[in-house]
Amino acid sequence: MPTPQALFTQIGINQKDIQLINQGETVLFNVTSNIETELTAGVIIYVPATPIQVSALIKKDGLASLDPLAISGGVTPLNAFSLNTLNSFNFAQGSTEEHDFLNATPGEQFNFSPEEYQSIKAQASTQSLNASDIYRQLLWQRWQSYRHLGLKGIASYDRGNNRLINPGTDLTTAALAHDIASDYFPEVFKAWLNYPTANLPKGVEESYTWSNRLVQSRPSAILTHRFIISEPNGELILGRQFYSGHSFNVNQLTITCLPYRDGAILFYTNRNFTDQVIGFGSALKHLIGNNLAQNQVVDLLKTLQQNFKNHR
Repeated sequence: MPTPQALFTQIGINQKDIQLINQGETVLFNVTSNIETELTAGVIIYVPATPIQVSALIKKDGLASLDPLAISGGVTPLNAFSLNTLNSFNFAQGSTEEHDFLNATPGEQFNFSPEEYQSIKAQASTQSLNASDIYRQLLWQRWQSYRHLGLKGIASYDRGNNRLINPGTDLTTAALAHDIASDYFPEVFKAWLNYPTANLPKGVEESYTWSNRLVQSRPSAILTHRFIISEPNGELILGRQFYSGHSFNVNQLTITCLPYRDGAILFYTNRNFTDQVIGFGSALKHLIGNNLAQNQVVDLLKTLQQNFKNHR
């Protein structure tokens, strides 16, 4: 594990920033964007807890218990994931979202492949399954494909007019990006990029998460894969949202959690990929999108900080 000072130096954190961190404030740092559809955020925060306590909370539910936008979800060990795991994912009966799902067509409203759109249409026309059952099957198929083929197994998103988006390419870009911890854990990041064909380095614990979360005021199914590396002097968490129901394509986050003062310091990097920032006004869309991404990360980390303050 790096030391906090080594990372301060690496990303250009000055003494004034360190004073703010010591006072419990968040400090932002630059995370380079590599492609047009990528939004990034880098945030540092101190929390009054040990790194292993932070890691344990993330293992418990992926911080969903602290997220006011989370509707439902769960964390499932690798060998326990099954279609039944998704039973508590449901559309609200009679909702607009349920209606729109059953009548979905290629475009920007949902993230589905051409084959998935065909499957939804075929099953909806027979009325053999309800909307929630159909969606759970699609999520299960996407999980299986990713589990066996990794980034190459992520199906495209059909945007209509013969335009397909490949979210696996986005996550490859994220995995190849120079992360602040990649120099310290080259074998972990290599396994992350080449999952599942590469052997996991010793000490890597992996798990999967599914969630139903409000994104742009709409419920969205999200599938997440996570690596956690625990060492005596810190924790490293890699998270990959390899499927999102709408609004953004995929996401990668890294949390380097190190002992600091009487608690822990978190270095959080976020890479979010979305089609919504391309086209006319792209520069302004990126500025707004990056600010929004940073604000959401800051809000979540401040909630995490307050949670540990309340339980001291």
